[in-house]
Amino acid sequence: MKLSQFKFRMPDELIALNPPMHRDECKLMILHRKSQTIDLFKKDEEGNLLDGSEYEVEKKVKGKMVKKTMNRPKEYLDFRNVLEHFDEGDTFIFNDTKVFPARLYGTKEKTDAKIEVFLLRELNRDMRLWDVLVEPARKIRIGNKLFFDETSTMVAEVIDNTTSRGRTLRFLYDCSHEEFKHELFALGSAPLPYYIVDRREVTPEDMEDFQCIYAKNEGAVTAPASGLHFSREMMKRMEIKGINFAFITLHCALGNFHDIEVEDLTKHKMDSEQMIITQEACDIVNATKERGQHICAVGTSVVKATETAVGTDRQLKEYDGWTNKFIFPPYDFGVADSMIANFYHPYSTLLMETCAFGGYELVMRAYELAVEHEYKFGCYGDAMLILDD
Repeated sequence: MKLSQFKFRMPDELIALNPPMHRDECKLMILHRKSQTIDLFKKDEEGNLLDGSEYEVEKKVKGKMVKKTMNRPKEYLDFRNVLEHFDEGDTFIFNDTKVFPARLYGTKEKTDAKIEVFLLRELNRDMRLWDVLVEPARKIRIGNKLFFDETSTMVAEVIDNTTSRGRTLRFLYDCSHEEFKHELFALGSAPLPYYIVDRREVTPEDMEDFQCIYAKNEGAVTAPASGLHFSREMMKRMEIKGINFAFITLHCALGNFHDIEVEDLTKHKMDSEQMIITQEACDIVNATKERGQHICAVGTSVVKATETAVGTDRQLKEYDGWTNKFIFPPYDFGVADSMIANFYHPYSTLLMETCAFGGYELVMRAYELAVEHEYKFGCYGDAMLILDD
């Protein structure tokens, strides 16, 4: 497919700048792949829309009280309605990566110019080497020193250029590795996407809001956003219902936010991300497949990881390594039969993967409805459930 096929109109006011008050209270849209239908509103057991019924009110018109028939507004689905579509023995696959406070602000020696440093990953713990992005990059050269606190105890030296914005830093901090990491992360803030950072200040609360409640394995510089909708209460309800949980790890990097510079999608190369799938997770998922029950992938990162590790026998395999898999239509999926996604930006690789899973025409029609009904877009936005029915 072509890049231009993933263009749509997304008004800026539909970008969610803050999370909902409660994680599981965002709006939900449900796509049915086989019937090619889309649900936005709640229904009763007979399939009738809740509310939407008629009622009478009295209004004064030209000095006289007149009865007028009104329609109650329809009630939108919310994220908790996801559970109505899964039963005991079904399995949800979650990405348990943990976001660390990757965005730091420092100053350059001598000039005191303000520099943003975005931590990507630790290269060597003993030498305190980190792969980072810097902004503005043109001011940062090999040999420069950067200072990150008022006492100048946290200092880094630029020792290599990796890309146009990429640098390798060596932190000059003499202490244990644990103390160094603690002090470094204390200076950082939540690595929210620029479409939020450019519109509001990052707060300490964002470090909790931008983290899945089941996050465990540190290494992500952006959250697996579809997992942010799950609350502890909802996870407990799933457990009581008998739904299985399988946890995999894919450390979400920034590659999904890079602009695609080619029209032919087969020529686009994704950045690599580290991932781990344990034998325990494989056993849970494969047993579910053998029973013929549903497997729901929570987010595009889970889909990417499982499709990296699926065998030709369509069984999930143990995996410890890296993936640069780029999924776009058409694509034959081998693991999950349902998927939870957010609403993503135009031209996004995340949108492309969602279209591959749900079907291009159906997903793009859903996006038109999302704009029409003012669903929220982005990591703090609303959710989509794609079902194979």
